[in-house]
Amino acid sequence: MLRIAVPNKGSLAETAAEMLAEAGYAGRRDSKTLHVIDAQNDVEFFFLRPRDIATYVASGALDVGITGRDLLRDAPEQAREVQALGFARSTFRFAAPAGRYSTIQDLAGVRVASAYPALVDAFLREHGVEATLVPLDGAVESAVQLGVADAIADVVETGTTLRQAGLEIFGPVIIESEAVLISRPGDADGTERLLRRLRGVIVARRYVLLDYDLPVELIDQATAIASGRESPTISPLQDPKWVAVRVMLPRSGINQVMDDLYAIGARALLVTAIHAARL
Repeated sequence: MLRIAVPNKGSLAETAAEMLAEAGYAGRRDSKTLHVIDAQNDVEFFFLRPRDIATYVASGALDVGITGRDLLRDAPEQAREVQALGFARSTFRFAAPAGRYSTIQDLAGVRVASAYPALVDAFLREHGVEATLVPLDGAVESAVQLGVADAIADVVETGTTLRQAGLEIFGPVIIESEAVLISRPGDADGTERLLRRLRGVIVARRYVLLDYDLPVELIDQATAIASGRESPTISPLQDPKWVAVRVMLPRSGINQVMDDLYAIGARALLVTAIHAARL
């Protein structure tokens, strides 16, 4: 069986479980369950702390896993990233009291607090900067105020929390993180099928099907507005002057596309969600 590590809690857990369910895999019924066998799909799920998943997979104890790119890069052993999954996105930046530092080189010899010390240390060394890393687990923005560190490296969303702590962002982006599928060295049987299914879910979440009726003479205009992922499917209707069109389009911006098609004469426009796909 393919052994899959899944986050058991935190921001990754719920969406990862939903994605696997959409891909056709069995989930757990009790949040306290740590091991589930899906015999129909020939896989075993192990529900683990997100921070530990990269270590288990890198060691070969488990075949693949879902974790954050930040946690993958912070792990002592490096597993292989095989697919970005498109959720739990975050950006890591440096921050310090306003006006204290302006470039990453200013961090040489100072104390930098982070919940991802290995990731941040590797980034600093890549830029020729040696600093003292202060490992913390949460509430990193308080480290400077409490005198534990001179600067921090943390997740930045709007920056509001940092400003409230009297900090400002400086220097380059450390990492753009999101949920990723990772793999142990070598390819385990079943990994390709899992990857194909997850990619199908990603496509299904990003695209919709648009159906509409259209006068025959407007096909070229409509295709210019909405050419689709491949090419529209065009079918004759009982009235020879009209055709039915089906096209696969990105979910984002679909209402504008519908407005544009309606404006040239398309009618009966219907959008349908895609629940699974193989492309």
